[in-house]
Amino acid sequence: MRHKTPYKKRAKRLGCGIGSGHGKTSTKGHKGQRSRSGYRFRPGFEGGQNPFYRLLPKRGFNNAEFKTTYAIVNLDQIAAVAEKEITPELLVGRGIVKNLRDGVKILGTGDLKGAVTVKAHSFSASAKSKIEAKGGQAILLGK
Repeated sequence: MRHKTPYKKRAKRLGCGIGSGHGKTSTKGHKGQRSRSGYRFRPGFEGGQNPFYRLLPKRGFNNAEFKTTYAIVNLDQIAAVAEKEITPELLVGRGIVKNLRDGVKILGTGDLKGAVTVKAHSFSASAKSKIEAKGGQAILLGK
């Protein structure tokens, strides 16, 4: 049989006789938990052996209440806005950021066309250096 360019494997037709290659036990072998209908194993299950995540010691407590989650914006997205001053409110208004969360973090992917003043809650080191290299300002906002 010749394959067409976007190769798509045929669906496994189960229980269609010995000639199909998937007859009788339908590729499930003989007896056992995995041969039964409704069988599903959860991630990390090791067949009754104590799973790896239970072998590792647990230390401390991470309070999710204090976690900061930033809305991420790259420099190439800022360059597309074509404004001299970029603020979180402007980014929300233009639809670049949908949810401000705990603030906006600027990352250094891409390049700017000219000098831009960017006001954000956090900057990566590469983003800050690229903004200042073009003669712009990276202004940190409070929470």
